[in-house]
Amino acid sequence: MEIFNIFLNIIVPILILIGIGAFLHLKFHFDLNTLAKINIYYLVPGLIFIRLYETDLAWEMFFKVLVFFIFLSLLLYFVSKIISKLFNFSKGLQTAFSHSTLFYNSGNYGISVNDLAFRQDPIAMAVQVLVLTFQNLLVYSYGIISLQRLDKSKIKAAVPYFKMPVLYAMFFGLMLNAFDLTLPQFLYTPGSYIADALIALALLTLGAQVVQLNFSKNMFTVYLSVGVRLIISPLLAFFIIQFLNVDAITAQAMLIASAVPSSVNSAIIAQEYENETAFAAQAVLASTIFSALSVTIVIFLSRILFV
Repeated sequence: MEIFNIFLNIIVPILILIGIGAFLHLKFHFDLNTLAKINIYYLVPGLIFIRLYETDLAWEMFFKVLVFFIFLSLLLYFVSKIISKLFNFSKGLQTAFSHSTLFYNSGNYGISVNDLAFRQDPIAMAVQVLVLTFQNLLVYSYGIISLQRLDKSKIKAAVPYFKMPVLYAMFFGLMLNAFDLTLPQFLYTPGSYIADALIALALLTLGAQVVQLNFSKNMFTVYLSVGVRLIISPLLAFFIIQFLNVDAITAQAMLIASAVPSSVNSAIIAQEYENETAFAAQAVLASTIFSALSVTIVIFLSRILFV
C-alpha cells in the first residue's frame, strides 16, 4: 500500500532522527541555544547557498515560488485573525496563534521530507530551499515586529534578526546561478559539506527542542492551531497552485512544503518576548506529533493530484 510505504520510507526515518535527538538531549542536556545558532548561522545559510548555486533555476520559478509563499502567508494570516476574533483571543494570544500557523518548520523538517520524498530531485529541493529562505525572512521581520507592538522596549533586541545570513546566502547563490559563475573548488567543497550536514543535525536539534515541551490541560486553542497548520494550510496551498501553471514536481513540492508542522522558532520568539510561551510550545509539539499522519497523507495526495 503506497500510503504505508510513504510513512515507512519518508516519515519514519525523520521520526528516528528526531527520537535520537530527544534521547541524546535527555542524556547529555545539550545547550539548545548553541544548537539553534549552529542551524541558523551555519547549516541553513550553507544549504541555501549551495542548493541555489547548483540548481538549474529559472527566474520564472523563483517568482512563482515567491508568489505562492506570499499568498499562502496572507491567507493564513487572515484565517488566523478570523479565528482569533471568533473565539475572542487576547492580543497576546492572537499574535502567538498567528505565529503558530504562519511560521512552519521548512528547515529541520521540510528539507528532510523533501529530500526523502523526491530522492534529492534538484528542482524539488530548490522549491523547498526558496520556501525556507522566505520563511526565515518572514519570521525575523514580521515575527519580531508584531511582538514589538506588544512590548516596545524590546525594539533594540530585534536589530540582529535583520542581519540574518540566509538573506546573503540567497543573494549570492542566486547571483552565481544567474550569471553562470563557477565557484572555486576550495570554496565549493566546504560549502557542500555544510549543506550535506544539515538534515542529520537539524533533526537532532528538533528532537532536543521538542522533548522539553509539555502538554497542558487546556488544549483547545492548540488544536485549532494544529488544524490550521496541518489541514487548512495545504488546502489553501492547493487552491493557490491552481493559478500558478507550474510543472508536477514543483506543484508537489509546494503542496508538501505547506503541510509541515509549526516552527520551533515561533516558540523561541514567544519565549524571548515572554508572550504566550506555553501555547507556542504546545502548538509546536502537537503539530509535530500529528504531522506524522497528516504529512504522509499530503505526500500521497500530491502524487495523485499533480501528475
